[in-house]
Amino acid sequence: MKIIRVKDYEALSKRAASYLIEKVRNKPNMILGLATGGTSEGTYQYLIKDYKGNQTSYRNVTTFNLDEYIGLDGNNENSYRFFMDTHLFNHLDIEKTKTHVPRGNVKDPLKECDTYELLIKERGGIDLQLLGIGGNGHIGFNEPGSSFQSRTRIVELADSTRRDNARFFEQLEDVPTHAITMGIATIMESKEILLIASGEGKREAMRRLLQGDVSEDFPASILKKHSHVTIIADEAALTGLE
Repeated sequence: MKIIRVKDYEALSKRAASYLIEKVRNKPNMILGLATGGTSEGTYQYLIKDYKGNQTSYRNVTTFNLDEYIGLDGNNENSYRFFMDTHLFNHLDIEKTKTHVPRGNVKDPLKECDTYELLIKERGGIDLQLLGIGGNGHIGFNEPGSSFQSRTRIVELADSTRRDNARFFEQLEDVPTHAITMGIATIMESKEILLIASGEGKREAMRRLLQGDVSEDFPASILKKHSHVTIIADEAALTGLE
């Protein structure tokens, strides 16, 4: 693992965006794995700023997002499809048909999981996967106890994850209980992984990631087994850690 320590969230967002921009410029047709959530929002803002100022093109880029809530239509403002469209895709020259987010409102979610997994394989796998990390160590929606051999599937969200995400909903009861998520084995097949972490709330997760054992009780720990992982984290998330 390569660890890049930055001052704060703003610096993290700028550095992560620069990292992604360089990759896209070097490989204009890359397959990019993306994440949603508060940590990635700043990174996407810098991608948009660069696109408007420097015209970095995403026309030939294909994207796959990690996850989506079960039961939410892509037009629902709390869906991850809506998040990605409004916070990134609508502001770039990327072709929407090349942006993939699991569909959470389909009649057969199990079939959707298989289809999503097949799509990734047909495209040759993910070149670079952007990840956040949950306070309990989840990556994507792979909660503690998830098999390291898991593939894209339906998962029940941990209470802690639903509480963390409740800030995006009117009330906790509105947060879906299940989601479709890319599996850990699928994530690990990415050629490269970029993990971003910010704030005191991620400090314990970063400690366990960097200093703890590899265990399915802490899903992100499997990243130690990947050959090409870069972590960009701010001082607040790394305080007390070498």
